[in-house]
Amino acid sequence: MNTFWLKIAGLAILAVGAVALIGVLTSGKPNTESEKPTKTFYDQAEEDKEKFLAKPQALETQQPPAAKPEQAPAETPQGVQAAPPAPNPPAPAEAPKPTVLYFKPLGEIESIEAERLLNVAVPGRSIGRLPGTGYNLMVPNCRRIISKWPDSWYAYRAKQLLADLPERYQKRYNVTKEELDMSRFAKPRPGTQPFKADETP
Repeated sequence: MNTFWLKIAGLAILAVGAVALIGVLTSGKPNTESEKPTKTFYDQAEEDKEKFLAKPQALETQQPPAAKPEQAPAETPQGVQAAPPAPNPPAPAEAPKPTVLYFKPLGEIESIEAERLLNVAVPGRSIGRLPGTGYNLMVPNCRRIISKWPDSWYAYRAKQLLADLPERYQKRYNVTKEELDMSRFAKPRPGTQPFKADETP
């Protein structure tokens, strides 16, 4: 009888058994890497759209509520001691006030053009994160927005996009301090209107 083929069959069965045993033993251990979902390019692009394309809300001017007049203490008959005044309840914690920014509203045609440029810049930011690419779509479009409509909400978002670039890319594209300065939007200027900013500094 030919024992050579028996030895090969035995080794094959042994190899299959070893692979099955290893599979059973490793499947019982929790895999921490699979529990943490990794961000895909699509997820990051959606996050960029939500962050940079969300429009601000206009603030309505509201009158502060009128202060209630204090009540005079009630008179007590002579000889009767008045009850001590009740301690003032603690003032409720005020909700943090939203950041107020001032933007110049654009006309319909200008808004369409600025939105078109911003809708190219935001995906350009996502594409710039890919290896071997750059921010050639984002930076020029942000600069066009800033130069054409410097007091608009679109210029504010363009400045945010440029400020969010890693420092090495800011140097590569010669991003200036003036292009990153957003302090002008915190103060009212002629022709601007107040808007509530949802993002936290």
